[in-house]
Amino acid sequence: MIDIAASMIQLEIRIPEQERERVRNLAASIGRIRAELASGAAPHPGPAGPGEALQAVPLLREMEDAVSLIPEVFAGTRSLDAYAPSQPGKRPALSLFKADALTNPEHIRFALKGCLAASLCYLIYNGKDWPGINTAITTCLLTALTTIGSSRQKQVLRIGGAIMGGVVLGIGGEILILPALDSIAGFTLFFMAGTIIAAWFATSSARLSYFGAQFAVAFYLINASEFKAQTSLIPARDRVIGILLGLAMMWLIFDQLWGAPAAVEMKKTFVSNLRMLAQFAREPIAKDMRAALERNHALRETINTNFDKVRALADGVVLEFGPSREQDLAQRSRLRHWQVQLRILFIGCTVLWRYGLPLPGFELPAALEAPRLEFDDRLASMLEGMAERLAGNEARKSEDLSAAYARLEEAAANLSPDKSERLTPQVQSFLFLSRRVADLAGALQQEI
Repeated sequence: MIDIAASMIQLEIRIPEQERERVRNLAASIGRIRAELASGAAPHPGPAGPGEALQAVPLLREMEDAVSLIPEVFAGTRSLDAYAPSQPGKRPALSLFKADALTNPEHIRFALKGCLAASLCYLIYNGKDWPGINTAITTCLLTALTTIGSSRQKQVLRIGGAIMGGVVLGIGGEILILPALDSIAGFTLFFMAGTIIAAWFATSSARLSYFGAQFAVAFYLINASEFKAQTSLIPARDRVIGILLGLAMMWLIFDQLWGAPAAVEMKKTFVSNLRMLAQFAREPIAKDMRAALERNHALRETINTNFDKVRALADGVVLEFGPSREQDLAQRSRLRHWQVQLRILFIGCTVLWRYGLPLPGFELPAALEAPRLEFDDRLASMLEGMAERLAGNEARKSEDLSAAYARLEEAAANLSPDKSERLTPQVQSFLFLSRRVADLAGALQQEI
């Protein structure tokens, strides 16, 4: 924000000197707050701005308001929940199981597949009297996920971590490094090197973190299972063989019995997110602030969770093979592209929600209430139509937000019939954001 303000001054934008001075003051305030935070001190409130909207820099007042609220965060100001009326709410009862744990056939099938794979591993290593490969059961339990692609992704990370930590560094260290060590100091350095490598992977992104965890477990089981240097290669061999047995059972059972492709689940989750966002667009329904805040929080958490789920499932689609692989990869590419647009649309709807409650600083004139509700309803209908088309249901008539936005703009223009008064900053920001949301939703509808 400081760089933006400085660039505006350096580029000699043609704005009045009074407004240029306010830009300089804003940059100075941000610099002061940044310096106080860097020194470990709480920011002190600065002088209040003039508080009037500007024509050359229409968002300057909003920037000043945002900067002025930063010190209040560190002063212990109340949250939004504190402004809601005190009402005893009903807390959901805690439970160890989901509500449909015993009735949903998908849960039952998943449990049967996991139990069958683990039971086959148990019978095999007991029949062979080979208890060292009991890691096969652990592999079944840890890599049992709801879709084929997600399970394979975790299985690849598990076997990769076991081979690198157990075979390459574990067995390789026993053969090449440990015979040359004659003190605890040398073993400590070797142990630290393995731990650093495992920690580097374990603290990386979600795509590789499990590899680091398995790398560390395999390395520790070989070199830190006893209070002495390990000289036997049998533990590392048995662990890797056990993991391979578990993976074979998982690929056999989870691929052939009630398989759930990640591509199908990815599409279902994206469609579900469109419907959830349609509900969010119609919010707030309740006029009670506490109820509206709680419902808003629940919807936002669900939508964000679905965003993360779609991204994780996209990684699993790459590991699925079959006659429909090319089609699934093409669909994966489209959904990932649409998700970026949907995220931006979700952020815009999150801000528009504040005008509907309304929260302090987001008040709108009463004349805009009816066109605002119409705009929100049309937006929700557009999102529901996209969801129906993606789900393969009967296509709805395409919605057009331009007419609803035109009525919203007309109502805002009628606030000052003689055009002598400019629109308030809240109305200007609301119209700009509504226009942006309408453009995003229209572009997404055309692609879907």
